[in-house]
Amino acid sequence: MKYLLLLCADETTPLVDISDECVAWTAGLGDGFVTTVGLHPPNSATTVRVRDGDVLFTDGPFAETKEQMGGLTVIECSSAAEAREIAATHPWARYGMIEIRQILT
Repeated sequence: MKYLLLLCADETTPLVDISDECVAWTAGLGDGFVTTVGLHPPNSATTVRVRDGDVLFTDGPFAETKEQMGGLTVIECSSAAEAREIAATHPWARYGMIEIRQILT
């Protein structure tokens, strides 16, 4: 099964460079690692909605939230419990938060 790890932060999350730790972490997953990407800040986002045939573009994220997604990782493992164990070892878990979602296949 594939799981999405959403790497999130809020205004209290410290700015840290853990890129080297993340590279080592992904290497340690071996065949269980699928992909990972970082994202530019939410203020560079555009939200697209189509309502009654009208296309609406909005700068920034659609919802006002305290938590913002900063990156994502896709892993492959045998269960939700294993996904939780893997997420708990991600370097980002020490600073921000990680939401785990199973990917529909």
